[in-house]
Amino acid sequence: MTELLAPAGNMEALKAAISNGCDAVYLGMQKFGARAYSSNFDVESLQEAVTYAHLRDVKIYVTMNTIVYENEVEEMKQQIRKLNEIGVDGIIVQDLTAFNYIVNNFHDMEAHCSTQMGIDDVDGTLLFKELGAKRVVLSREVEIEKVKEIKRVADIPLEIFVHGALCVSYSGNCLMSGLTGYRCANRGRCVGSCRKAYELIDKTTGTSLGTSYILSTKDLNTIDYTHDLQEIDSLKIEGRMKVPTYVANVVSKYRMALDHKITAEDKEHLKKTFNRTFTKGYLFHEDRRNITNISRPNNFGYEIGTISKMIKDTYEITLTRPLNQNDTIRISHNNEDVNLMVAKLYDKAGELINKADDVCYIKIKEKMSVGDVVYKTKDYFYNKELEASLEKEFKRFNLDIRVYAYPGSKLVIEAEGLGCNYSYESEETLGEAINNPTTKDQVIKQFSRLNDTIFELNQVDYEECNAFIPAKLLNAARRDIVLGLYDLKLNSQQRRTKTANAKEKISFAPVTPYLTATVTNQEQYDACVSCGIQEIYFENVVRRNQNDYEEKEGQLLIGGYGGIYHYRDTNPFVTDYSLNVINATSCYELYKLGAKRVTLSYELNKSQIEDLMNAYVEENDGYPALEMIVYGKTPLMFTKYCPMRKMNQCRVCRTKSYELKDEQGTFPILSHEDCTATLLNGKTLNLLDELPNIQGIEALRLNFTVESKEQVVDVIHMAAGKLNGSMNHAVFNQETDTRGHFNKEIV
Repeated sequence: MTELLAPAGNMEALKAAISNGCDAVYLGMQKFGARAYSSNFDVESLQEAVTYAHLRDVKIYVTMNTIVYENEVEEMKQQIRKLNEIGVDGIIVQDLTAFNYIVNNFHDMEAHCSTQMGIDDVDGTLLFKELGAKRVVLSREVEIEKVKEIKRVADIPLEIFVHGALCVSYSGNCLMSGLTGYRCANRGRCVGSCRKAYELIDKTTGTSLGTSYILSTKDLNTIDYTHDLQEIDSLKIEGRMKVPTYVANVVSKYRMALDHKITAEDKEHLKKTFNRTFTKGYLFHEDRRNITNISRPNNFGYEIGTISKMIKDTYEITLTRPLNQNDTIRISHNNEDVNLMVAKLYDKAGELINKADDVCYIKIKEKMSVGDVVYKTKDYFYNKELEASLEKEFKRFNLDIRVYAYPGSKLVIEAEGLGCNYSYESEETLGEAINNPTTKDQVIKQFSRLNDTIFELNQVDYEECNAFIPAKLLNAARRDIVLGLYDLKLNSQQRRTKTANAKEKISFAPVTPYLTATVTNQEQYDACVSCGIQEIYFENVVRRNQNDYEEKEGQLLIGGYGGIYHYRDTNPFVTDYSLNVINATSCYELYKLGAKRVTLSYELNKSQIEDLMNAYVEENDGYPALEMIVYGKTPLMFTKYCPMRKMNQCRVCRTKSYELKDEQGTFPILSHEDCTATLLNGKTLNLLDELPNIQGIEALRLNFTVESKEQVVDVIHMAAGKLNGSMNHAVFNQETDTRGHFNKEIV
């Protein structure tokens, strides 16, 4: 059976999801979840959620899919232990430290690989199957044919997103929020940089191609393709920040679709709650130009008509769909929106009406124009229907009873429900009936009163033996049986722990720091060679995501887990920043997989780097082998979407250069041969002045992207001078450079 997996940001949303037919719910706690600004759950409310869900055969997965700083590791472990006590079914993780702790310490609680890990191929999936994952959540960019191939080859449960908001960047590979807003997306605090307006600049000519929401993706909607999804283990709806009515709407429609009961009208109802217009996504081969809605980044609603006439402050609307009193609409006027709730609705005669199908009149203070399009963003009556569905029993479970009632004996009832058996015995002895012995119909009548439970009465076996059973006793028996079966169900789940094996310590001898470099073209490569750089990453780079894994020689720089799996037996390798390593155990796990060095995340400050190194030394009696990027334009996001193609500049990017611009600055676009793109920070990370004080880092990397040959040479000379002490003057430029997170802690 395909699992329908629903989001819940609070208890009300969880009940809405279960009431509308989901098979599992994913939710977050107050810490370590990738939706820090959702209401989320504390220990008490999580226990309530698990009880509510498990009684209804619904699973609970907790998101702990943020990266974990060294000073949080013990708190993270405590939370995982508590989740096991409560009885959650699985934990969705990004950080290798959290993953490792779950796999090594718990038998029954599953470790699921978050989409934040960036797994998008067979190799990455096989790696985590080998390491003990029970499920892999694939990247949203994976196409359906490849999903099925991964399922066939890796033979491990897979989870994919089928509806809701999309990230324009590969998840877990976006640094834009942290570097521009100091709120880390990998910590669940994304500022939504992709939902802002940007101006696209042709740098070659200096001309503007206009301002738009060029990075704002549409919402995923695969309701038309559920027939092609039913061999996938879990279908995931995004929306832990969404209101319960949204959850109810979307879950109910996908439930209908999976049960082959959905109509065209039902599908249209998906527009009646929050949407940014819809796309079938990369999953079903959406044209990359159509993955975004550049006109607006928030709730779009759906078109219901246009303004057709103006009479002073009253406007006539010619409708294509009905409009009700108390509906909420937006009117698009000169690229600006007017949003209002329709408190009063008039007919042509000026009489108040409750509903209009063809033409209506409303009074608006703002100045509108004939031809302005009217959208409905909230349907009052449909919203009321959704509210009524928020807390009901989607299905009830059979309760079978066998009643033993004999005069002079106690009442005994054997009950079966929820896969459990419960035996009830009364304290009092039954008497013989004088006139009216208790009949089977009377037993059924009393035991059918189950509306406040999850049961419905099914089979009743009762042999009438002239006994009288008071109705009060039957009611008490019913209540006792229900609670007894509840307890048995809730306590049937195993919560076993295991003792982790003692680990083999891995450490490296201290090395005098040296420079490495990443380059993007042959000219930069030649410049690095001429300056004596020994380790240069160019054609030996295996990036995270979108890889074909061609045969390569020598040492590699690997940015994703699939690359590690593919090359670990053939090539020595260094892991790149995109694995988001910020703690000692993650380093250790990568060394176990064969990494020669581990590149630290951009999202570490100097004290956190010290914490990591100190923890590693304490745990391994020796040093880690680390690499750190100290210069270059930071890659803010890597995306399968091409902004150039969206703006009809396809292939022109080969001869021109482009950047995005907002009030904070500019962001160069690095276009790749396969039409993917990397968005760079406009300011250059420059830690060269800090090099003499950076201790314990073996390799200090210079990351060259848009620099000329002359600039590459200059930077290498400055870095070498700082490293050997021959250059004493500061090289940091306040106008063009940034120290990133080195001296700051992001949240």
